[in-house]
Amino acid sequence: MSDGPFKVAAVQAAPAFLDLEAGVEKAIGLIREAAAQGARLIAFPECWLPGYPWWAWLDSPAWGMQFVTRHFANCMTADGPEAQRLAACARENGIRVVMGYSERAAGSLYIAQLIIAPDGTITPRRKLKSTHVERTIFGEGDGSDLAVHPTEIGNLGALCCWEHLNPLNRYAMYAQDEQVHVASWPSFSLYPGKAYALGPEVNLAASRMYAVEGQCFVIASCGIISPEMIELMCDSDAKRELLAPGGGHAMIFGPDGRPLCDPIPEDQDGLLYAEIDLSMIAYAKTAADPTGHYSRPDVARLLFNPHRSRPVQHFGQDFGRDFGTPQDAPVSQVTFEDIGETAAS
Repeated sequence: MSDGPFKVAAVQAAPAFLDLEAGVEKAIGLIREAAAQGARLIAFPECWLPGYPWWAWLDSPAWGMQFVTRHFANCMTADGPEAQRLAACARENGIRVVMGYSERAAGSLYIAQLIIAPDGTITPRRKLKSTHVERTIFGEGDGSDLAVHPTEIGNLGALCCWEHLNPLNRYAMYAQDEQVHVASWPSFSLYPGKAYALGPEVNLAASRMYAVEGQCFVIASCGIISPEMIELMCDSDAKRELLAPGGGHAMIFGPDGRPLCDPIPEDQDGLLYAEIDLSMIAYAKTAADPTGHYSRPDVARLLFNPHRSRPVQHFGQDFGRDFGTPQDAPVSQVTFEDIGETAAS
């Protein structure tokens, strides 16, 4: 854990849309820039590699099929050469990276984040539930993806976009003593004037309330819609009314909810920096720790399955382990019958 204040960086930038190689090059440049400024963590937006598939929101699935081949080919695997290049850059620059990307795994895609340590170790996670039309493109994660990791800069967690609007997701993360949280967002420029819930006011508030509710620091990265992306996807005036350029609203929040940096223009690429002092968390926790002294587990509590879910389980000595308690884990076995009896009593 960090022994004093440290600097973090939030990315606000347009992706190299549907060009994985160019996107990795741009990411490496931003990682080096953040490290040169003394940042120990840099956080990237949702699906930043190779860019969020906005076409899913603009027309029918049949119309969007024109992007499928190019998008699939430019999605990164969690352990492929592009991920290794990012890991090597993190290692060379001594910085922790949280990269938002579209993961390709066999024939499926997932909204995902790579958590890369300063030594180059890669820990992948997937978005637990894709939102609305995202489900026409992406699969889902599982309980193992709601994880907080002890690191050299504190207990670090990450979620994507509207994962922050599910209160059970949040509670599962808070319960793991999260101290530094990366919130990856794609852009806040979809359906301007037509869907308030998709705009910057609501979604910045979601990041801010995550900080207040969980008493943790939140690095909220945010993508930008570039004019080139508009040109590629918006082939009619109707589509141009549904997706506006810009939409970048990155911010960094403290555990009391206050902004820790100044915003930059919504159409401007850049890095936002802030100093984090984990000792400030104690002040926030004194008032209201939602999974500690401010909880009431006798009234309400979360049933959480943190295990990895696999579509195929091979017979062998480890068969069944993923369905129960991990070996030597210090937790009790609870059945649904137990829960029912507890509720009845």
